[in-house]
Amino acid sequence: MLIEQVKGILFSPKKAWLKIKDEPVSFGDVLKGYAIPLAAIPAVFGLLGYALIGMRLGFGHLVYRIPFGLALIWAIIYYILVLAGLYIQGIVINALAPSFSSKPNAVNAFKLAVYAYTPAFIAGILSIIPAIGILVFLLSLYGIYLLYLGLPVMMETPKEKVIGYLIITIIVMIIIYFVIGAIAGTVLTIGARSVLY
Repeated sequence: MLIEQVKGILFSPKKAWLKIKDEPVSFGDVLKGYAIPLAAIPAVFGLLGYALIGMRLGFGHLVYRIPFGLALIWAIIYYILVLAGLYIQGIVINALAPSFSSKPNAVNAFKLAVYAYTPAFIAGILSIIPAIGILVFLLSLYGIYLLYLGLPVMMETPKEKVIGYLIITIIVMIIIYFVIGAIAGTVLTIGARSVLY
């Protein structure tokens, strides 16, 4: 079921959003059945990448690996923060709905946030090679398109209001994930210092 949902949102998003909207699921169902298992992908592959593969320092040949225990702490923090970020994003999407002539619905807003994040979840597999982190970011940008397609369906946003709603949502997402990245990055920086000094 989960694999079919992932394939649907990635490869047939217009149909997938209609199906997602009609699913009689609760916030907890979306969290347990979709967000929790998929959020583990970037956390686990990032853990393996930082602890086993390592990262090259600058332009030299020095590669450092984060000690496994510290990488595990990073993965747990990252995992929790991503789930918290999706929750906050859902709250914001729902709160903004009336401003864009859309229909507030907390569950649909959370579904929208979670399912639009699918490309980032799946691209997280590439986190096993920390040096190509930029590729993970670029693949994750497909989520913006998914959000664009999902707003009119999930929040019943009029066509003329979708772009404005999307832009404000993206700004909020950037802030949320900047904070997540800063917190998770701090853990890695501490790890790098402990290895180098």
